[in-house]
Amino acid sequence: MNECVSAIALQRVTVLSRVFPSSCPAIPRVSPDRGDPGRVVIHGVWYSQALEVSVGKVHFVEAMNGSTVLLPCTYSSCIGIKNLYFSWHYNKNGTMDKMCDGVIPAEGIEPHVRILWPRVEFIGSSKTTNISILLWNVTFDDEGEYTCFARNPKEKNRNHSAIFTLIVVDELKEVDNTVTIIILSVVGGIIGLIIVIMVLKALVLFIIRKVQEKK
Repeated sequence: MNECVSAIALQRVTVLSRVFPSSCPAIPRVSPDRGDPGRVVIHGVWYSQALEVSVGKVHFVEAMNGSTVLLPCTYSSCIGIKNLYFSWHYNKNGTMDKMCDGVIPAEGIEPHVRILWPRVEFIGSSKTTNISILLWNVTFDDEGEYTCFARNPKEKNRNHSAIFTLIVVDELKEVDNTVTIIILSVVGGIIGLIIVIMVLKALVLFIIRKVQEKK
């Protein structure tokens, strides 16, 4: 009997997990009934409410001295935001130097941003969950790690951060395409040879057919 009840509970858990999206998974709370150990009671459903910030799949960028650099950052939350606080910091020899910060009152409402660095420009928008910034006229002193931080009071002040690394160079490295060119040349040569062979084969068959027709 216990095994049957457990199997039914497992099926209900599976069905519920399919109903809710994977980004905000729903997990039922299952426990045995105190009055009857053979019964399983599903109390309800709680959600994974996790604030996350991301700087993208590539966590670094190489930029030329004197250029303008995008420091990307986006946030996501399963239950939404309220008075979301965010900030950017530069790791200056172990000391976190704040570049800017701001508060997004609610979804769809643009943030109130405070700029603390003269060469920083906020280009994000709450409509796209974007809290990215631009750093103008970068120098070699700007090289290092930049931390994007966010805290969501709606999730009991849960916070999360991500690090983006800036590398400043005199000039960007030229990509060596020699190997790619060689491979493409070889592949092109093979394809061309196959086409020539097919044309010659068709020509030979045509000549043979004409000779047989004359006989």
